Amino acid sequence: MKITEPPRGPEQRKRDVLARLERESDVWVATAATDGSPCLVALWFTWDGEFVWLSTRVSNPTGRNLRDGARTRLAFGDTRDVVLVDGDVEMFTARDVPAAAADAFRTKTGWDPREDSPSYAYFRVRPEAVQAWREVHELRGRHLMRDGAWVV
Repeated sequence: MKITEPPRGPEQRKRDVLARLERESDVWVATAATDGSPCLVALWFTWDGEFVWLSTRVSNPTGRNLRDGARTRLAFGDTRDVVLVDGDVEMFTARDVPAAAADAFRTKTGWDPREDSPSYAYFRVRPEAVQAWREVHELRGRHLMRDGAWVV
């Protein structure tokens, strides 16, 4: 593969990240168990402009890891267009999830975990760090958010 495009500036990268958060439906969710065992699954998500919302069963490894570890790394795209989001996680049951978040999740995915098994929970991810790059020539400047604040 030959690099033919110039690197994007930080403002363009941020616009591209925000567009992906609005447009895409699936995200890779990386977690770790308390013993350090890694777990990586794809889940549906929604973005409300501030938080990424996920839903899965608390009884599966990802749900337990999100609940107990309260941290995750989300990965979008392929190896030629990477977005990584590191974030803090808060769990909500189907009873205590904010209605706007659950309704947005249902609207985007066509599935309402509140109407499924009671073992489903919602997980709100607050981005703390965001990186975005395409190819090696964009590695410099890939950090778009640090400590929960956009740096661009």
